[in-house]
Amino acid sequence: MMLSPDQAADSDHPSSAHSDPESLGGADAKVLGSVSDLEPVEEAEGAGKAGARAGLYPHPPQLSREEKRRRRRATAKYRSAHATRERIRVEAFNLAFAELRKLLPTLPPDKKLSKIEILRLAICYISYLNHVLDV
Repeated sequence: MMLSPDQAADSDHPSSAHSDPESLGGADAKVLGSVSDLEPVEEAEGAGKAGARAGLYPHPPQLSREEKRRRRRATAKYRSAHATRERIRVEAFNLAFAELRKLLPTLPPDKKLSKIEILRLAICYISYLNHVLDV
């Protein structure tokens, strides 16, 4: 049912109370949008009714840089590549600790040390070597 401008302005009319998206309030107003948000799309020749309907839908919203990055990172290809890079990084990290461990003297030479123990022992050993050089 079409309303005249006088009827649309009348707030007592039951059908006009919910026709305005802003009057719905809250999240519903944001989801529904307004007719002014819809931009018509030019119809292709012979498109018929389907082409006419396509002009009523809004264009997809412009994504922020952060949202584009988030969507790109959500792909399986990206996650797989990221996992591979992380695996290579961790292997290089562990190799560096193994090489440092070989340089540190311990009473049982094959004693297993945690990474923090390797770092603390390296600090003590460097301090000891500085003391030896000073004497």
